[in-house]
Amino acid sequence: MLPSAVHNAANALRLSARPPARVLALTAAKTAAATTTTGLTSWTSWYRPHALHHARADPSGQRADGRRWTHTTAKWRPMQALDEWVAKEVRPISLRQLMVFGRSLTEKRLISSANYVRNELPTRLAHRIRDMQRLPYVVVTNKHISDVYELYYTAFDTFRRVKEIKTLEDNDRFCSIIADMLRAHLGVIPKLAIGILECNDLMPAAKLDLFMNTILRARISRRVIAEQHLALTETFNSHWFSPGAKLNDSEFIGQVFLKCVARDIVEECGRAAQEMARSAYGADAAVPEILIDGHLEVTFPYILSHIQYIIGELLRNSVQAVVEHYRKNPTKYGDKPPPIEVTLCETRQHVIIRISDRGGGIPREILPYLWSFGKGPSTRSRLENLGQVPLMAATLQELRADNKSSELLQSLVPDGHPSVSVGGSDHSDGPGSGSLTTLSMRPAGLRLGISLPLSRVYAEYWAGSLELHSLVGYGVDAFLQISKLGNKNEQIVTRATMDAV
Repeated sequence: MLPSAVHNAANALRLSARPPARVLALTAAKTAAATTTTGLTSWTSWYRPHALHHARADPSGQRADGRRWTHTTAKWRPMQALDEWVAKEVRPISLRQLMVFGRSLTEKRLISSANYVRNELPTRLAHRIRDMQRLPYVVVTNKHISDVYELYYTAFDTFRRVKEIKTLEDNDRFCSIIADMLRAHLGVIPKLAIGILECNDLMPAAKLDLFMNTILRARISRRVIAEQHLALTETFNSHWFSPGAKLNDSEFIGQVFLKCVARDIVEECGRAAQEMARSAYGADAAVPEILIDGHLEVTFPYILSHIQYIIGELLRNSVQAVVEHYRKNPTKYGDKPPPIEVTLCETRQHVIIRISDRGGGIPREILPYLWSFGKGPSTRSRLENLGQVPLMAATLQELRADNKSSELLQSLVPDGHPSVSVGGSDHSDGPGSGSLTTLSMRPAGLRLGISLPLSRVYAEYWAGSLELHSLVGYGVDAFLQISKLGNKNEQIVTRATMDAV
């Protein structure tokens, strides 16, 4: 059924840019009727055959609003294999399950982990591929979104063909496949962000943001189970490891840090944010101090790279806002900019982190688009900035000020990626940083316009929350709430959206 729908859509796309009036009327009538249906008819509910031709009236591809529209022909595949995997449901996990399973690691458990990942990755990919097929044809054929579709289908096709893992040698080969796919997918976030911005007038903003949130949360889920298995394999193969021996509470179990100390994480992220500010504004720039108070000894289990990214982005935004606000009002605060205050609060089930700055607040015209990936002011500059970040792992490490970042990016694109070890043994930034964290860098001061919505996706993934309260002219309070016990399942869509209606 689906190939026929795609074939019909492709035929419609090849129609003349100026069809007879009766053709336009017929198309409009079919489109209006399709909006009342569900399932595969969603292809036509948003599909506008001539929108692409109108957008590209100029032969150069320049649109009326000054932006360029990129288009490619989607490479559709036979859907029978995909349908079989879409029929399966995703099996969500919690941090506690990851900890309990990996605490007493044996060969049998490692093989079991491999087969769980072997089944979950193609299942989770299949549901998201089906969601992409549900997009309007003119959206999914955007070059950047089509590239992501190809990456996803290639990964799905690769993982679904992996045979049952029975030996450690089988597992090593499987880990090599996982590592290759993780490297290949480092460009997914910027590609999706650029594609969504280019298509922001082809779908309602709410639907685009829902799609992005679903896709990004699913991306996090796949990387969690993949990187967790790589880390467990690395642990099992380490010379110091004794199979069956229990790990103590001060160590990592795979990628899960059993006792994240909130104060240490804030201090580390704060130093990184201050370094970025000095790199962007000059070594002698007045950078705000970061003060920490509250429950200073609070700890919780978490994936270190996740919490570092969220707090790192929040502090980077606050430091940047205070530096710029102080430069505009140097006499208002005396010899140095006002400090950023971070308060740590521990409850029975949650840890709450409040970050308060006096950076002038968020302009009113930006507030409605604060959590949107596809709408908001400065769309053209966001597209240009995203074009400078071809790879993005969404980690604290890529936010660090590093004079080698531009050289590294040039060496990575487009010819390939430097080799990284399976499971992340290149821990240049301490345990748990992972081998992929140094593969992508971001120039200091570069504003992508996606850090807040992406941070919220990370926060909500483990059933947390992220809220901002802005006082225009004064500052911003950010409230991050995370689960203290690690007993909440990952918050993901377990079935393809089109199959859930």
